[in-house]
Amino acid sequence: MPFYQSNWTIPNILTVLRILLTPGFVMAFLNGRVDVACAFFTLAGVTDAADGLLARVLHQRTHLGAMLDPLADKVLLTAAFLCMGVAEWVPSWLVVLVISRDLIIVGGLALLTFWGVDIHDEIRPSFMSKLNTTGQILITFMVLVQHAGWYAMPLPILILTYAVGILTVLTGIDYVLRGLALFPANGDGKP
Repeated sequence: MPFYQSNWTIPNILTVLRILLTPGFVMAFLNGRVDVACAFFTLAGVTDAADGLLARVLHQRTHLGAMLDPLADKVLLTAAFLCMGVAEWVPSWLVVLVISRDLIIVGGLALLTFWGVDIHDEIRPSFMSKLNTTGQILITFMVLVQHAGWYAMPLPILILTYAVGILTVLTGIDYVLRGLALFPANGDGKP
């Protein structure tokens, strides 16, 4: 599919909006306004669904959007898991797994880029990784809803906690193995 020429597209604007919603989410959370934090998180989730759909429908895929979209997810989810971890609403081991995996992936991508590997063409999110991100979004939403006092769902949250933990480990291993296979053996940028 051809890439759209301008970076000022509706999908990219929605992605930037999602990044800008993160500080609002954190401030609401820290001020004890879980209902407002949930609203910010929900709005961010809507922009996440909308930007991908609009990029395809309007034929406005860009290189910037391809990089910003996963970054926006990581920024929001890292902030959310840190907040929920500090509040002890999710287990600390899950927070450590989620954030460590993302740091390892970002660090690996930076190293590959430094070595001259074109990561944009080589690394694509797998179905399991997309499922993991969906699980992280879902558990965050469910925990926020529960702690806002709207609906208690301890068993689904417990099941999802372990499912996300397992998916986080498996996708982390997958990304590390795929990344290691791309490292150049002779330093010329070619594996």
